[in-house]
Amino acid sequence: MAITPQLAERNAELRTKHKLAYPILADTDNAYAKQLGIAHALPDDLVEVYSGFGVDLPGAHGTDSWELPMPTRIVVAADGTIRDVAADPDYTRRPEPEATLEILKSL
Repeated sequence: MAITPQLAERNAELRTKHKLAYPILADTDNAYAKQLGIAHALPDDLVEVYSGFGVDLPGAHGTDSWELPMPTRIVVAADGTIRDVAADPDYTRRPEPEATLEILKSL
């Protein structure tokens, strides 16, 4: 599954558009991301850049904040054991899909 601060209806559109077979859950107001300690407010200069590109995070999230969760992958086994966590504040560095598949195959 994926978890995003976007509104549920936007997640449904995303699933349909990209023909995704897994659920995308809505993390309203980044509540879960805040519990995990991975939510962060965008600095004013980045808000300006996003706004200049027509990005409306508050509108997409149904809030008035400019917060995003840090891109994070958590692999949880069927028994609830956390098998792997990858989180990086640099959104350009994300786990390779192949690495995730290898972890899943080892479960």
